[in-house]
Amino acid sequence: MIRTLVFLSLAVTAFAKPNLIFILSDDIAQGDVGCYGQKLIQTPHLDRMAAEGTRYLQGYCGTSVCAPSRSSLMTGLHSGHCPIRANREVQPEGQKPLPEGTITVAKILHDAGYATACMGKWGMGMFGTTGSPLKVGFDHFYGYNCQRHAHSYFPTYLYNDDKRFDLPGNDGKKVGETYAQELISSEVVRWVREHKDGPFFLFYAITLPHGKFEIDDQGLYKDKPWTETQKNYAAMVTRLDSDIGRLLDTLKECGIDDNTLVMTAGDNGSSFDPKSEVGKLFDQASNGLRGYKRGLYEGALRQAAIARWPGTVPAGRVSDEPWAFWDFLPTAAELAGAPIPAECKTDGLSLVSYLKGGPAPQRDHFYWELHEGTSLQALRFGDWKAVRNGPENPIELYDLKTDAAEAHDLAAGHPDLVAKAEGLMKSSRTEHADWPLVQKKPGKPKKKK
Repeated sequence: MIRTLVFLSLAVTAFAKPNLIFILSDDIAQGDVGCYGQKLIQTPHLDRMAAEGTRYLQGYCGTSVCAPSRSSLMTGLHSGHCPIRANREVQPEGQKPLPEGTITVAKILHDAGYATACMGKWGMGMFGTTGSPLKVGFDHFYGYNCQRHAHSYFPTYLYNDDKRFDLPGNDGKKVGETYAQELISSEVVRWVREHKDGPFFLFYAITLPHGKFEIDDQGLYKDKPWTETQKNYAAMVTRLDSDIGRLLDTLKECGIDDNTLVMTAGDNGSSFDPKSEVGKLFDQASNGLRGYKRGLYEGALRQAAIARWPGTVPAGRVSDEPWAFWDFLPTAAELAGAPIPAECKTDGLSLVSYLKGGPAPQRDHFYWELHEGTSLQALRFGDWKAVRNGPENPIELYDLKTDAAEAHDLAAGHPDLVAKAEGLMKSSRTEHADWPLVQKKPGKPKKKK
């Protein structure tokens, strides 16, 4: 009898562990989504997800380009400590890998008994390197490993785990017969159904709507008086939305909707200059924020973020409290009842109470850096935001409470806060030979012939 009760207790405990899904869209911005104010592009499933869950106005990405932002999400480290702090290409395929021994959220959850899968795009180490998804905690991988390869939506091949397979009818030209996202979406549904008895962790890293702007069907936008690029972009966002809807429907069909936390986010803020072909039509700057991808102003760092967990995450809530990608690892560990290894020095704070309706965790500051050319740094402490666009540039200072658009640099009137920001920028980063703070000098103008 005692043995039976113990068995039942363990079974209940295992079932009580929630399934965790993090959907990371490549380049989706707040300005692309209906529930954030978009008027021309239809996103009914994301809008419903926000109505049934919580929408975040100040969810921050890891930094404003792909690989370091994703690395921050996976490792729980901000970009002053993260092992990957820029996009660094490796030939003939892949990117600079996560170093040996890197502890990821997938590794922690795997060790806690979770089935783990990464679908879509990886970009943190090819198979055979220390950064292979199959070496950092994932049981299964399906999609693109290399970010460059993921630029094509009609690629000649994808990977199933570390095995390459060809796509029917695709010859590497712009339009082929097989749209990669269709295969990826179907594999996601198959894997979730297979692991519906849980617990599982799915990192669904959808490539949409990152350029190249390719789509198999322009759908509702085919007859719009727009350019082909604008039609394709709108259709890609709506396709992203429909595939998220397909996943949510699968959770409901499998009877695991109420035991699954689903979070969606973009890996950076807006990707477009507001004056560009896409940015202007779709008003990606409608949230009133300054800046876009590859910068560190708010428009580049605040991304479209929604959490849904029926009965646990409050429905219809809109929060303007800040959190960041590096908070996901401790959040997932707490929900799974999994210990964080002592050698995992996370910068994050658990969001569990916040997700359930409480206040966001309080912290001293947020920090970002980026090394795409001149090294950029940014810092948020309280409502103050400091930006330094190069180590030899002056620190700019903004009051986000009154100036979220970062239009008024107040540095001259607050030397004490500038000094504080400079000290925090220095103490928030670990020096690394791969990521020195550099100031690129402007090249000499070419002589006219």
